[in-house]
Amino acid sequence: MNLAKHLFRSARRLPGQPAVIERDRVEHTYGTLARRTLALAGALHARLGVAAGDRVALAMGNNAAYVELLYACWAAGATAIPINVKLHPKEIAFILDDAGARVCFVTDEVDSAAIDAARPAGGTTFIDVDSREYRALAHEAPAAVAEVAPDDTAWLFYTSGTTGRPKGVMLTHRNLLAMTLNYLADVDAAAAGDHLLHAAPMSHGSGLYTLPNVAAAATQLIPASRGFDVPEIDEIMALAPKVKLFAAPTMVMRLVDGMKGDAECLKGIIYGGGPMYVADCLRALDRFGPRLTQIYGQGEAPMTISVLPAGEHVDDHDGRRMQRLASAGRAQTGVDLAVLGADDRPLAEGEIGEVAVRGEMVMRGYLNNAEATAKTLASGWLHTGDLGHLDGQGYLTLVDRSKDLIISGGSNIYPREVEEVLLRHPQVREVAVIGVHDADWGEVAVAVVATQPGAPPGEAELDALCLHHIARFKRPKRYVFVAELPKNATGKVLKRELREQLDSLSPPR
Repeated sequence: MNLAKHLFRSARRLPGQPAVIERDRVEHTYGTLARRTLALAGALHARLGVAAGDRVALAMGNNAAYVELLYACWAAGATAIPINVKLHPKEIAFILDDAGARVCFVTDEVDSAAIDAARPAGGTTFIDVDSREYRALAHEAPAAVAEVAPDDTAWLFYTSGTTGRPKGVMLTHRNLLAMTLNYLADVDAAAAGDHLLHAAPMSHGSGLYTLPNVAAAATQLIPASRGFDVPEIDEIMALAPKVKLFAAPTMVMRLVDGMKGDAECLKGIIYGGGPMYVADCLRALDRFGPRLTQIYGQGEAPMTISVLPAGEHVDDHDGRRMQRLASAGRAQTGVDLAVLGADDRPLAEGEIGEVAVRGEMVMRGYLNNAEATAKTLASGWLHTGDLGHLDGQGYLTLVDRSKDLIISGGSNIYPREVEEVLLRHPQVREVAVIGVHDADWGEVAVAVVATQPGAPPGEAELDALCLHHIARFKRPKRYVFVAELPKNATGKVLKRELREQLDSLSPPR
C-alpha cells in the first residue's frame, strides 16, 4: 500500500481538520494538504522529470513543505531522501551522488552552491521551498496516486557507519507501514485533535512520526523557531491541547529545568536516541507525571525495536520499577527481539551479547552496498551493533554500543568519520575519538591524539580541518594529546580504557 494513501484517507474523513500548523498559522487542512500534495506530485512528473522509482532529496529545516513533499514523493512513486541540514556541503554532496537524486528541495540553511561545487558530476536540480519557483509547482495539474509494490523504497535514510562513509538505508513502504502500526499500537494512540510538535529534526525520528499521526488525522505543529526552544515550547503548551513530541533525553531534561508552565496540555513525550539515566527519568516523571514513553530503534529498524510505555514508567506492582526504568523496554508488537552470541544463536536470560531483531520493519538493505547489507542482515537477523541482555520478562537492557556511536544533544557522531578527517593533518599520527558524559549534551566528542615528532598541531588548526570537511556538531569539543594510544595485543585501540581515563579529567571547553 502506497503510504500516500493514508493522507487521502484522512482527508476524505476529516477534510476541514487542521493538518499542518506553522508559526501559529494553519498552513493546511487535510483537504488542502491532499490537493496540494497531488499537484506537487504532478509537478514532479511534468516539470521536473521525476519518474516512479526516482529519488528526491529534502535538505530542509522543519517546515510545512516537509509534510507536503514527503507525501508528494510517495504519490508520484518516488523515494524521499530527508537530509540533516547540519551536514557539511561535502557530506550532502556525497549523499546526492550516491543516491542519484534528480531533485533536491532546500531551505535557507542549506548552501546549494557549495554542495554543487563539491560534486564532480552534478546532475541534481535544486529548488528553494521559499521561492516563486516552488510556489508555481503547486499549480500543476494533479497526478494520480502511483501504484507501488510493498518492497519499493519509500524513505532513503543516510546514516554514517564505522567505515566513515554514510550508508543509504532503504526503508520500504512495508517497513514504514509496520512502523506506523507499531506506533499506534504500542507508543501513542494518536487521534484527530492531537498536536505532534516537531522540535527535533524532521529528517530523522520526528519526521518519521509524521506518518502515524497523518494516518490518524492528527495535526503537525511546527514551531516558529523550526527547532527546540524551551520558552517557545512553554508558550505552545499553554495554547495548544494534546501536545506531544519526540525528544532526545537531553532535550527532555532541558524541558524539566526550563519549562515554567504546568503539563496540563502535554499529552506525552516520546524519548529515545540516547541513554536516559534513571535519576533523570525520575526527575522528568516528577515534573510531567506519567507522560513519558521510551522507544529504542535505529535507522535500519526505524523507531521500532522496543518500547517502555508510559504506564510502565510508574507501575511498581512487582517491585521491579527501577529495573524497568533502566531498561529500553520490551519488544514492540510483531518484533522478534534476541540477544545473540558470536555464533548468531540466541543467548540465555541475562547473558550479554549483540542485540538483534527481525520483523516487517527491518530495512530492505543498504543502497549500493551489498557487502554491508549481507553483514548486517546475516542469519536472517538485523544486527544492531549494540550490546545488551534480556531479563525473564523480556525487558532489554543496553550495556554498550559496539559501534562506538556518540549521541550528542540527540545528533549522531560516528568516531571513525571524525578520526579520518583528523588523520589528514600531517602531524597527527594516531587518533581515537570517544564519547564522554556531559551534563548538557548527554555526550560530547573528545579526540585523543598522538602526534608525529616535532611541534604538535594547535587545537584551532584541528578545528579548522574538521570544519572544512564535516558538520560543525561533529567537531570534537576537546583535544587531548598523548604519546601513545593504549592498545591490546592485536594492536586495537582500547577505547574503553580511554573513556575511564578521561572521565576523571577536567570538563570539555
